[in-house]
Amino acid sequence: MSDNELGLFLRSRRESVSPAEAGLPAGPRRRTPGLRRTEVAMLAGVSVEYLIRLEQGRDRHPSPPVLAALAGVLRLTPVERVHLHRLVKSADAGFTCRGDAGPARTVRPTVHALLDQLEPAAAVLLNQMGDVLAFTRGFRRLTGPIGLLDDPEANIVRYVLGDPRARTAFPDWDQVADEQVAALKQGPFRADRHVAALADELTVTAGDEFTGRVERVPGLPRATGVLRLAHPAAGPLRLAYETLELSADDDQRILVYLPADAATEVALRGLSEPLRLVAG
Repeated sequence: MSDNELGLFLRSRRESVSPAEAGLPAGPRRRTPGLRRTEVAMLAGVSVEYLIRLEQGRDRHPSPPVLAALAGVLRLTPVERVHLHRLVKSADAGFTCRGDAGPARTVRPTVHALLDQLEPAAAVLLNQMGDVLAFTRGFRRLTGPIGLLDDPEANIVRYVLGDPRARTAFPDWDQVADEQVAALKQGPFRADRHVAALADELTVTAGDEFTGRVERVPGLPRATGVLRLAHPAAGPLRLAYETLELSADDDQRILVYLPADAATEVALRGLSEPLRLVAG
C-alpha cells in the first residue's frame, strides 16, 4: 500500500488542473493530463528535480513557502490546503493526532435532535470508520431496501466494497467506492490501529478493489456532489448530498441527501415508513 500520500495528492492535483486554469496555452500534441512537472515547477519557483522528489516521496518535508506556492499553482481550495499541510505533518511514520482513541460511537443528544429536525430528508451519522451510528426515517426508506442496514452494526465502507448488492444499487459504483476509500484514508489512516484493522479486513475481503484504490485515490473525499441510486421501490434516483462535519472531539460527520431533480422528489414522496427516528 502507498506510504507516499503527499506525493499522490500533489500528482493527482497536478493532473487535474488544466493549462488554461494556470494561465498557460494548451499547445499541440499535449499528452500529459493537466499540467506538466516543468510547468508546475516554473510557476511555483522550484526546480523540476525537487518537484519530482516530492511526488516520488523522496522529500516529504517541504517548507511552508513551498507549500503555499504549490497550493497556489495547483489551485487548491481552503480544505485542500489544510489537507496538504496535514499530509506534511503526518509524513513521519506512526504520527496520529488522535492518539490511541478508539472510533467515536457515542452520539450526543443534541446530534440526535439535529437528525430529528432534518426529517423527512435522508441523513446518516458516520464516524471515521464508516460505522452507521444514527439515521433518519428518510435514510431508512432510502437504504433499507438495498441492504445497507441489514447488519445491526452497519458500516458503509464494508457495504460498498464487500456487498455485491452495492454494485446494483449504485450505477456509478466505481466512483462511490473511490469516495469511500478516500473517506477512510482521510486523517491518520493506518497510523490509527483501529482504521488499520478495518483496512486489513478489506484487503482480504475486497482485494484489489480496495488496495488498488488505496494506491491511487487521495484521502480527501468530496464534501458535496450528486449520487445516483437504483432504488428497488422508487426506481432511479439522483440525490444531492452535503457533508456536515461535527467537532474534532466527535470525529463524526452527517451526510444529508436531498432530491437533485423533480423526478427524484416525486419518487421519494412515494416511499413511506412508520414515524420514528432510528439510532444505531
